[in-house]
This record gives sequence, C-alpha cells and structure tokens, in this order.
Amino acid sequence: MSGEHLATRPTPGTPRAYEFPPFEKTRLANGAELRVVELPGRPLVSVVVAIRRGAADEPPDLAGVSSLAARALSEGTERHDAIGLVEASERLGAELHASAGWDVTSAGVEVLADRLAPAVALLAEMLRTPTFPAHEVERLRDQRMNEVLQAYADPRRRAGIAFDEAIYTEASAYRRLLGGSRVTVPALDPDSLRARHAAWMDPSSTTIVVGGDLAGVDVRGIMEPLFGTAIAAEAGAPPLAVIAASAVDTPTVRIVHRPGAVQTEVRVGHVGLRRRIADFHAVSVMSAILGGLFGSRLNMRLREEKGYTYGAHAGFDLRVHPGPFSASAAVDTDNTVPAVADLLGELRRMRESDVTADELRAAKDYLIGVFPLRFETPGPVVGALAGLATNGLPDDELARYRPGIEAVTVADVRRAAEEHIHADRLAIVLIGDADRIEADVAAAGFGDLEVLRDDAPAG
Repeated sequence: MSGEHLATRPTPGTPRAYEFPPFEKTRLANGAELRVVELPGRPLVSVVVAIRRGAADEPPDLAGVSSLAARALSEGTERHDAIGLVEASERLGAELHASAGWDVTSAGVEVLADRLAPAVALLAEMLRTPTFPAHEVERLRDQRMNEVLQAYADPRRRAGIAFDEAIYTEASAYRRLLGGSRVTVPALDPDSLRARHAAWMDPSSTTIVVGGDLAGVDVRGIMEPLFGTAIAAEAGAPPLAVIAASAVDTPTVRIVHRPGAVQTEVRVGHVGLRRRIADFHAVSVMSAILGGLFGSRLNMRLREEKGYTYGAHAGFDLRVHPGPFSASAAVDTDNTVPAVADLLGELRRMRESDVTADELRAAKDYLIGVFPLRFETPGPVVGALAGLATNGLPDDELARYRPGIEAVTVADVRRAAEEHIHADRLAIVLIGDADRIEADVAAAGFGDLEVLRDDAPAG
C-alpha cells in the first residue's frame, strides 16, 4: 500500500435511518405499570421488573443492603433452593438476573417467546418469595467485603471513592459506595435484607417492561396473575429523602497518598446534573466534544499532544438526583501538575470559546450513528424503556433523541458548558505519591490543599 493511501483517512458516512420502536403502556390491577414493545424477528424475549427504589434511599447505616438483597434474590425461594432455581430456569433456556443501582432495583429474565409464561412465573417467584438463607447471605456478604477491599487497593477505583467523598456532603447518598463500606457491610444479615425487600414491594413504584417478538402472546394475561394481583396494593416503607448536595464551594485539592506510585490518578469535577434536564441533548454533545470521544479535546490535549496518559475522559453521570461531573486521567507522576493544568485549561476553554463546526459535526455524527447500535437486541430496548420510567421521562424521549442531537448548535454547546461546568468550585482529587507531588501541587495553587496519608479510611 502506498504512502498516499496510508495518509488518506476515511470520512464518516451518513447515519442510517432509525426509529425507536413504539410501545404500549397500561396498568395492572394493582397499579403497577406494564410496557410492551413489539420487536418482530426477535424471538428471545426480555422482561424487566423495575422498582424505583435503589441504594440512594437505603438507610446510611445499612449502606449496601439494596445491592446485597438483589444479589441474594436468586439464592433461594419458598419453592426452590438456589440450585433448584437455576435448574428450573435452565430447563426453560431462561436466564434470570437481578441487580440494584442507585435509583432502581430490577429483576428480569430472557427466554424464547414460547416459554415466556413459565419463565415469568420463575421471575415472579424469585422477586416475591425469596428466603435469604443465612449461609448464602453470609457467603455473598464475604464476597462483597472482598470487593470493597479490592476497591480501596485499586488506584482507579480508589480515585472514584475519594472523588465522590470530596464533592458530596456527608449526608448525600451518592457519597457512599453503591455496594456498602467496610463499616456497613458486616452489619447486613438476612433480616435487614428481608426488610429491604419488603420496602420494594410497592406496585406504584413498579414498571414491568416486556420486549421481543410477541406475536400471538397474551402478555397482559401472563403478567396480571403474577404481578397485578399477587403483589399487595399497599405501599412498602416510604423511601428516605435523597440528598445530593455539593460539599465544594471553592476550588479544592485532595491528595490520597500511595507510597511509591509511578502514576497519579486524576479526577476533577463537581456535583453535576440529574437525567431529567431541558438541555439534555446539548449536554450530551458538549460532553462528547470535551471528553467522550477518542478525538475529544481532553484526549487530544493530554494523550495525543502531550503524551501524559493513555486516555482522558469527561462527562456527566446523569441520575434521578444530581450525579457527578468528572474529568479523569491516569498520568505519570512527574507530569501530575502539568496534566492537571492542561485539564483545567480545557475545562475553561470549553466554557469560554465556541466549539468548531468540525467538532460539532463529529460529535453529532457519532452520537446519532451509535444510537441504533445500542438497540439491536430486546434487552437494551427493554432497559431503555425501564430507564424512562425510573427518571420520569416522557414516552417519546427515545424517539426524539436523534432529532434532538441533530438540532444542537454551537451556541447550545457553549451555553451548556457555561451553565453546567463550574470552574469556580472544582474538586481535584489525586491518588499518587504525595512525597513526590505535594510540593509542586501546592506551588501550582490549584486550590486549598489537603493530603490524606491513610489510604484506607474507615468509611
């Protein structure tokens, strides 16, 4: 191949046409919402039961109880023990799963359409009648404790922990580890898991989503006796108020000392946005240009131009309540200060100058182009519809995504950056060798400096 051919870069093609599939929405007898999306030619049906209760509204002294309870749902029911439940699902060719996030707890199953009824019966059994056997809970709790210890030992994950602790107040739910801490996890037992499970059983907070090739399938007829009448109509324990408040009023710097570290994990940011915002599309494009693409400003500056890192990223973690905005990179220790300076410079540039037409087009083409790829199978389609319910978004939100992205202008991007990136109250968190970087960081004057010499605090 000639040098001329090697130097010729391919140009982006025109994004193919795509429309998010329509869905029907009804309510079961007890008030639980049912959403059904017909996907012809997709014989593997996906079902998700999404309950708008997650780790954000669990008791702080039992942090991690939602995650552990969700894990333990499949460890035994009133009818099957853990092995029996697995065997019953395998006979149907079905895959059961359950998990808890910050804002939602979900359980689901994937199965061929002609076996949907018995598979959903197993799902309902797992969700409604778990027994939380003591020996299984103990095993899962021990696993979780090992995961917590690993999180503190891993620099990248430790940076995430320290960053959340830096930007959120003590009372903020998102400040905690999703799965609990070394203090709270040992206190979790079958009784606490049962109490958490009982709080989930609220039809008014429940959305059931079914997607796949459902020709000839009476979905409501299957769901009504299992979920519409079998779950009590009275609500469970009311959710705790979720606080997501900023702990940062002025620029701050926190170094978490890791003796001998050859790299520094860098996190810069602040409390960000909730998912339900009016300028979601502009924020999406702005985030892609700043730090969401390989050709983003941060990656081009810190990786391609300066060679500080293998990759730099930035974006908003949009949740029901304001999640974090963060920019991140792992840089070699000696370049910690210049890397942070360049990162801060890119944040300021995002706010203070317009993006170029080429940057705007590249970001929009990428976001529009990858959108259909997310929904090639029923699982992601069903998950996206459950996400609409979790965040209280309108039914046409996904149908409006691509036109909304296409409509974003240079001025919209500038306005989103100005309104949502707060250079005056950034937290800078550095996980690295404080003995080598502290003096230079202090001299740089990025903000009020704090050094934590204990790399494994009690929380």
